[in-house]
Amino acid sequence: MSDTSFDLVVIGAGPGGYVAAIRAAQLGLKVACVERENLGGICLNWGCIPTKALLRSAEVFHTMHRAKEFGLSVEKPGFDLDAIVKRSRGVAAQMNGGIKALFKKNKVTSIMGEAKLAGKGKVEVKTGKGTETLTAKNIIVATGARARELPGLEADGDLVWTYRHALMPVRMPKKLLVIGSGAIGIEFASFYNTLGADTTVVEVMDRVLPVEDKDISAFAKKQFEKQGMKILQKAMVKQLDRTLGKGVVAHIEMGGKTEKMEFDTVISAVGIVGNVEGLGLEEAGVKIDRTHVITDEYCRTGVEGLYAIGDIAGAPWLAHKASHEGVMVAELIAGKHPHPIKPNSIAGCTYCHPQVASVGLSEDKAKEAGYEVKVGKFPFIGNGKAVAMGEAEGLVKTVFDAKTGELLGAHMVGAEVTEMIQGYVIARQLETTEEDLMETVFPHPTMSEMMHEAVLAAYGRALHI
Repeated sequence: MSDTSFDLVVIGAGPGGYVAAIRAAQLGLKVACVERENLGGICLNWGCIPTKALLRSAEVFHTMHRAKEFGLSVEKPGFDLDAIVKRSRGVAAQMNGGIKALFKKNKVTSIMGEAKLAGKGKVEVKTGKGTETLTAKNIIVATGARARELPGLEADGDLVWTYRHALMPVRMPKKLLVIGSGAIGIEFASFYNTLGADTTVVEVMDRVLPVEDKDISAFAKKQFEKQGMKILQKAMVKQLDRTLGKGVVAHIEMGGKTEKMEFDTVISAVGIVGNVEGLGLEEAGVKIDRTHVITDEYCRTGVEGLYAIGDIAGAPWLAHKASHEGVMVAELIAGKHPHPIKPNSIAGCTYCHPQVASVGLSEDKAKEAGYEVKVGKFPFIGNGKAVAMGEAEGLVKTVFDAKTGELLGAHMVGAEVTEMIQGYVIARQLETTEEDLMETVFPHPTMSEMMHEAVLAAYGRALHI
């Protein structure tokens, strides 16, 4: 590469980094993006996208077994795990190729290599051809995160898997243990359980999907158990005894007692840690707290010209949050005046079966914050479109400030709620009140009508329950 001088160098080409690079280039900046593994990062290659491809296969398989309900016939539904995985990897490859095309279109210089801060405005990059130094007035660190591994529960790729192993399985699990019931854990539990694995989920907190509203967690748990999952709450895996070629004996502590259970496969999904090592961050004066870079509301690290976005900059660990931060920082660097992101207005989506989605405060969190609340709930069974689709199991819940009518939070469980939640996200962004939402006309027949009914229900005006 002949020219090594840029307006902006982005380290990491995940959903935060590549979006930041593209937006900065659109604004006329000369941009380089350095990536050590795959364009698109974990999200496009080993996370959001390929897992959704797997889950779509599981969803279709589940529906095939219900064919008779819809007046259809399917003889002996079956699956080919290798073919399912191949499709998933193909989807990831397609998205990866899309980013290459976007970089080319927007004249972003893409460099495959290992990057490290090398002094003010300098980034040292090790590539297959050697080492070179890039200079830039502004640098964005977007190196993401990786799976957390607890002592004694480390993955080996055979008996104990991380999400990467679960995406390219060496076998179809027969008896599966999933440690952790956050989004990653419960999605893989849902996928393998649907394909027939005898699945047990262990969660250290007092409920599955512990970041969700308690009513949503309780509803989801009932659905998981109806599907055959075993859910162990307030439980902890203390030890894994591994026997190569045979399986794992898990020592699970519950209620002060330890029980031994046998499994052939374990998936560990106990959180993430930021990729902060080897970047020269601390030497540059960047403050790090528990593997995450400390930033202000505009993702500034406190070191002039140095920003951190996405998972490395802390919660919420969501691809769409990273992308929006990337746009915000690019616009800030280009002299624009973007608004800072409001973490409480970012939706979380979990693509298990049934799906779960939420934005804002749960009922309990709102009360803890001192709000007097009005709560509305509407079940899927009261919605004609949901019943017609054969998806009558679900719940929509709204939480309002009783004094001002502000929508404090919205929480959903059921079919397609990950698509529906954006309506409430927009409502929060526009600072709509309960009156605005009540006066909005929702199309019929749609599942979105339940969002209207859940608002009406908070004020005693629901029509179909």
